[in-house]
Amino acid sequence: MTAVTRSEHDLLGDRDVPADAYWGVHTLRATENFAITGTPISAYPHLIDALAAVKEAAALANEELGLLEPEKAAAIVAACREIRSGKLHEQFVVDVIQGGAGTSTNMNANEVVANRALELLGNAKGEYEFLHPNEDVNLGQSTNDVYPTAVKVATVFAVRGLLKAMSVLQDAFARKAVEFRDVLKMGRTQLQDAVPMTLGQEFSAYAVMIDEDRSRLAEAVELIHEINLGATAIGTGLNAPAGYAEAARRHLAAITGLPLVTAANLVEATQDCGAFVQMSGVLKRIAVKLSKSCNDLRLLSSGPRAGLGEINLPPVQAGSSI
Repeated sequence: MTAVTRSEHDLLGDRDVPADAYWGVHTLRATENFAITGTPISAYPHLIDALAAVKEAAALANEELGLLEPEKAAAIVAACREIRSGKLHEQFVVDVIQGGAGTSTNMNANEVVANRALELLGNAKGEYEFLHPNEDVNLGQSTNDVYPTAVKVATVFAVRGLLKAMSVLQDAFARKAVEFRDVLKMGRTQLQDAVPMTLGQEFSAYAVMIDEDRSRLAEAVELIHEINLGATAIGTGLNAPAGYAEAARRHLAAITGLPLVTAANLVEATQDCGAFVQMSGVLKRIAVKLSKSCNDLRLLSSGPRAGLGEINLPPVQAGSSI
């Protein structure tokens, strides 16, 4: 008869976890402690892929430095590549909102990678004496350098997608600016008639607004390429050997194709969230401008019989149930 659960141990004691789960006891406790939003980290595939990339880079660096047996390193790398190909994402089950500065997320990743690597080595899930989530997968690492690095890698790829979408929207506005360049209308301030303008000029302004924000976003994301991998807990590099930070950065850059750089001062980089704050500000700026443009178009298309009705937005569904 196949076992339904397996027993795992941590510093707090023994717990049973589902036998088929790739996560383990640390993840189990996290799901119990942080049942906050109901949204798991797997809802953000860029983050899962980035965590796997960091774990892969760390394994390659540790093997290169003679700290991790080649067989173990190969199994960890293979497991990480499977995750980055889209497999096992459903095993990342901890809540997006959690205490502990991301330790639950890091341990979820360590356990999933370890258990899949164990299978690839011919062992059963939970047989950590052959390959351990902490001692092997998390070797030379801390949540405090793994998690920020993974978030930065994920952010870069997410921003790339946003930049492409903004470019599509900018081009659409620019085309409409040309199409409507001879359509005369009333310009307004505070919803009061001001002076004549063309509809093309209005759409041209939207195109320029998007273009400016794309430039600011491209500038902000450059700061996100600086990582603190190798800093370990507080930036001193404690428990990481000489050469680890550079080796891990080099492998992570090769895996992701990103021009990543190690921060000059890892203590500063581990505590400073300035790059994220700046990115947040730029994203808010973009959101405000997009909202303004949408509200303009909604107002201009209001009615159409009893509103302004100056433009017609293509109907996509019935606007009322009446």
